Amino acid sequence: MNCRRLVTSLVVAAGIALGPEVASADPLLQPCWVDGLEFKVQCGSLARPLNPAAPDATQIDIHFVVIPALSRAKAPDPVFFLAGGPGQSAIDLAGMLSQLFARLGNRHDLVLVDQRGTGRSAPLKCEEGSPTESLARAFEQTVQMARLRECLRRLTSLPHGDLRFYTTEIAMADLEAVRDSLAYPAINIIGGSYGTRAALDYMRQYPDHVRTVVIDGVAPPDMVLPQSVAPDSAMAMQSLLDYCADAPDCQRDYPRLSQQWIELLRPASVQVTVRHPVTGAVESLLLDRDDILNMVRGALYVPLLASTLPLAIDRASHGDFAPLVGLGSALASGESAAATGMHFSVICAEDFPRLTGVADDSTAPFGSSFARIYLEICPVWPRGEVSEDFYRIHPGGSPVLVLSGGLDPVTPPRHGERVTALLGDQATHVIVGNAGHGVMGQGCAADVITRFIETADIRDAEVTDPACLTGIPRPGAFTLPAAESGEQ
Repeated sequence: MNCRRLVTSLVVAAGIALGPEVASADPLLQPCWVDGLEFKVQCGSLARPLNPAAPDATQIDIHFVVIPALSRAKAPDPVFFLAGGPGQSAIDLAGMLSQLFARLGNRHDLVLVDQRGTGRSAPLKCEEGSPTESLARAFEQTVQMARLRECLRRLTSLPHGDLRFYTTEIAMADLEAVRDSLAYPAINIIGGSYGTRAALDYMRQYPDHVRTVVIDGVAPPDMVLPQSVAPDSAMAMQSLLDYCADAPDCQRDYPRLSQQWIELLRPASVQVTVRHPVTGAVESLLLDRDDILNMVRGALYVPLLASTLPLAIDRASHGDFAPLVGLGSALASGESAAATGMHFSVICAEDFPRLTGVADDSTAPFGSSFARIYLEICPVWPRGEVSEDFYRIHPGGSPVLVLSGGLDPVTPPRHGERVTALLGDQATHVIVGNAGHGVMGQGCAADVITRFIETADIRDAEVTDPACLTGIPRPGAFTLPAAESGEQ
């Protein structure tokens, strides 16, 4: 028996409560262990047609977890979490979410549904590079494309491999089926990043079953991700450069940062020698402009990581690319859990058909560095159909809290502002100026979200103007101590 489970069982036998009650009269749910949680919860699955138009044909199982409310006098409305990506498993976030929203879980069931194509629900995972593979292979575009094409071949051979049926609209019909099977009359929804798109579509399709919605880092259905990333990333980078020009410490340590950034992007490619951040092996590799832009764009997601970019750019301008490559490698290694096949099934069906053009990086930094992989793979990726109404955001009858990070390079406040206006008087927008991609994990954000769901009141001053969030400072630019930087 697992040691953790043995200890937990002994403590429970002694009458000490560790977590929510898991007994359930619902035959759809069974007690289970989930990674990241120290107590049993309830797991279930629901058979759904792969193709909604052929209900008697291929079936897939949609897996979900219910973390029961602690209170015996619990609220009737649960909280459903919609994961990001697209491609992230909601169930994999159980440990983090149960801790972050422990107060919310006192009275509300927390429900995590692995969207079709992710986690345990007909997963569409691709082979990922090993953290120890050579940097040359990790950064080589042709290697990445070969892996994607092989993944496409493998996925389409699976019993659930018709990739046309993994769109957000179909997935939200699955979510509605889960809600209905669990007999919840109405639900609260928290969605982050791509999960905000899913939340907006659930609101559109099933407005009568929505009590409140929180969308954090808004990715609206009409944003055209491969295209919008260019101006949004450029804006976040310019914010960093402007900050460094105005902050005395940053200006003192990196007085030429803006010019160094321009010079770094001038050559089409550069040959560099760096030490592999995992194996320690010294390698020589060719980095092109897109490689540099992608490494920088990833760091911009998290302000604390972005605070190291002035140092990395300064070092690179002097021929030392180790800090920049280290940042890029660390960020890439954290994406391996995502279902890459589901990601492309969604983006190629919903965003790519509306792609009207991508600027060349020589005139607009970040213009094609993110888009080029979609430009290559989406023309051959099986593409689902999406209704025109999917792209429209309708005024809703449910209260909606919209959260945006002012430094977010992919879902900045401009998207949240537009969506809030379209949703109407029942929506309110909170911008956390010094947050990056994702606000709910910042400071008191979980408490603000909990208060909003408990009150369902967008006029609540503690929700609409949370000083505990808006006062979060920006991390200062990182500088090595004098001994490490080579100064005497």
